Amino acid sequence: MTDLVPIARSLFAEGKGILAADESVHTATARLASYGIPTSAEMRRKYRDLFFGAEGIEQFLSGVILFSETLREKGNDKKLFPKSLAARGILPGVKVDLGTEPISTSPEELITQGLLDLPERLAEYKKQGAAFTKWRAVIRIDGDQLPTASAIHENAKRLAQYAKEVQTAGLVPILEPEVLLEGKHSRARARAVIKEALTTLFSVLEEQSVDRASLVVKTSMALSGSESPRKDTPEEVAEDTLAALMESVPRQVAGIVFLSGGQSPDQATDNLGAIIRRAREVSAPWPLTFSYARALQDEALELWKGKEENVPAARAAYLDRLAKVSAALAA
Repeated sequence: MTDLVPIARSLFAEGKGILAADESVHTATARLASYGIPTSAEMRRKYRDLFFGAEGIEQFLSGVILFSETLREKGNDKKLFPKSLAARGILPGVKVDLGTEPISTSPEELITQGLLDLPERLAEYKKQGAAFTKWRAVIRIDGDQLPTASAIHENAKRLAQYAKEVQTAGLVPILEPEVLLEGKHSRARARAVIKEALTTLFSVLEEQSVDRASLVVKTSMALSGSESPRKDTPEEVAEDTLAALMESVPRQVAGIVFLSGGQSPDQATDNLGAIIRRAREVSAPWPLTFSYARALQDEALELWKGKEENVPAARAAYLDRLAKVSAALAA
């Protein structure tokens, strides 16, 4: 039986975090198109290589979450991406959920799919070099109506089932109940929903006898909704985020990683630094780090535009952002 605790804890190496590069084909296509980049399987491969092939990323990254097709692809160095990352001490992980669909009883809310053939896929991903996995649930806030308790509970049940299957397969699970930024809600409402989602999740995980010490939680920060006129200070975000986590996450978990979830690169960096400072003040019991996608990639993609001649400048911007986010961990 693989001892998963050291693997989970290694994702929290000092000054390091996780690059979330697990966009599905549909999401990656839309993302590239938003920068005017023509999309194809080869362009998606080049997009991954822009970030995975940059020299020096091992100073800042402990892991990378891949999409399943990326596990089988090679970088410009002719090495499979998982092998190339592992050779530099960066753990390859993989997103294993199969996206979301509306809940039949509450069509405005979403449930995540992908449990049906999960054990078979996990065995394959492990063979391909994955050391950890991720499953995302989506929780939408709309006034006091959403989320419903049943949607939170059903997503928690699937996250727990996923976690159990993953640990059985000898891999580390990252559980991501993402509370979406979209909406007019207050920061206090976001805090309450994060607390409710995580409290429910850990109650169900206990029922399923999932090992807390070898799982990682990926969470949203407590932020006012994107359509709210309110602009939160990093200190406000830190206070409410830590309050929600301290009230809902058991001390035994391997660690907590934060998603950037629609924040700008500077906002995600500043908020992370404030959360790290606040965590020290309240003696938070778990290690904390980042698991960002757009907040690490956007500046580079704006420069790259899919053109080979722009790769050096794009990678320099990416490394600069990684250095800033890493510095926030020592704030």
